[in-house]
Amino acid sequence: MPLSEHEQRLLDQIERALYAEDPKFASTVRGAKLRRPSKRRRVQGIVLFVVGVAALITGVMLPQLAIASIPVVSVFGFLLMFFGVLITLTTLRRGDQVAEAGQEDGKPARSRSSFSERMEERFRRRFDEER
Repeated sequence: MPLSEHEQRLLDQIERALYAEDPKFASTVRGAKLRRPSKRRRVQGIVLFVVGVAALITGVMLPQLAIASIPVVSVFGFLLMFFGVLITLTTLRRGDQVAEAGQEDGKPARSRSSFSERMEERFRRRFDEER
């Protein structure tokens, strides 16, 4: 749905103010594109998980490294595994969202948060009430 003339003028005014205030930020935001998460990030998560498994097993095999009967190396290994899985899953989830936002019916789709949708709906209601 195209913007009305009033909305377009307001948007142009905000854009000019942004360029005048901080041109570097404005050009950065304007040039920002959705991009696929790198494979390197996924590989880092997998490697972190494998290192965590190795540390977990090492901690079980070496019980003399326990402090107050807590196997410190095993706990450290578990934390590494946890963060490795977290990194991998968040990277995969972001990749899925980017793929969904890719192209739909030949038109590029934009992923929008519910917050921005609510704010846009409020703006439309207020604008319609002023008429």
